[in-house]
Amino acid sequence: MIRSMTGYGSASGTVGKTAVTVELRSVNNRFLDCSVRIPRVYTAAEDRIKERVHTAVSRGKVDVYVTIDSSAEDDVTISINEPLVEGYLSAVRQLSQKYGLADDLTASVLTRFPDVLRAEKAELDTEKLYDGICGVLDEAITGFTEMRAREGEKLCADISARLDAIEKLAAAAEARSPETVREYRERLEQRIRDMLQGACVDEARLVTEAAIFADKVAVNEEIVRLRSHVAQFRTMLRSGDPVGRKLDFLVQELNREANTLGSKGNDTGMAGIVIDMKAEIEKIREQIQNVE
Repeated sequence: MIRSMTGYGSASGTVGKTAVTVELRSVNNRFLDCSVRIPRVYTAAEDRIKERVHTAVSRGKVDVYVTIDSSAEDDVTISINEPLVEGYLSAVRQLSQKYGLADDLTASVLTRFPDVLRAEKAELDTEKLYDGICGVLDEAITGFTEMRAREGEKLCADISARLDAIEKLAAAAEARSPETVREYRERLEQRIRDMLQGACVDEARLVTEAAIFADKVAVNEEIVRLRSHVAQFRTMLRSGDPVGRKLDFLVQELNREANTLGSKGNDTGMAGIVIDMKAEIEKIREQIQNVE
């Protein structure tokens, strides 16, 4: 079954104590264009994300938003900047000796000096984090794909109904073609009688002219090709492969056959059939712009 290029999916999870949220949004596009929005410090995961998206999507503009919250990480170590502490102690002793000041320096006072204590978070296991991001991404892609499949079912139903209408119009054109020839012969015979003012009409010549006209306006080949294109269209709609571009080509072929019918049918009845057929083809063309 065909899938729509429009879709949305999201998922959340945790990697250790780091919260990860992934959102995917897609719209129509001639080719696959994937862009990833992720905090700069984690941009190394961007290529992995794009690879996973490429395996699930073949066409469309896909935006991937990755939010990472590591504020819950509490693995913090406090270390003493010993060279700096030695420097502060040496400076305080010099002040005490030079200016006769009391040396009342305590540990709590010393910790207030800049950069004496350093708080450091434990380094994240980036490989583990990136694997976790991809796991959350896979969940988001699942929901994203399901939504696109549901939209595809609606597109398929609408397109199928319009293909039914085109087949009915093709049958009407096929039935109308002999009537066009009959009416042409009647008009031709009447004009000849008017010109000859009641004289005998050459029946053989009349039959020849009607046969020539019938050959010019015959639509059998166009009807056969129209039905063939419609059959191919239905086969592709049932296919699980990305067929958007192929369907676009078939729509062009349907439109070409409809134009040929219009040029051959030189009466209002056939013209009306062709106008209705082209209207249905145009609606199909608009719908398949959203097919992957």
